[in-house]
Amino acid sequence: MLLEIITPDKRIFEDEVNSVILPGIDGFFGVLKDHAPMISALKKGLVKVTDKSSAHHQFEIEGGVVEVLKNRIIVLAE
Repeated sequence: MLLEIITPDKRIFEDEVNSVILPGIDGFFGVLKDHAPMISALKKGLVKVTDKSSAHHQFEIEGGVVEVLKNRIIVLAE
């Protein structure tokens, strides 16, 4: 799956990933390959990413929105 994390200033991450854990407004949720399409609001917290080489990355966000569609995840973060 392709993950993009975009802030108003710049794109902070773009790569193929195995999984993503996001801070939804009702709690954390994960996204794996072939996830159902969705759009969700995000709250302040950590976006946790496992990339294709099984390396782990974390990005702190102040909130935002995520769209999941056809194995592409776009996070518009504050």
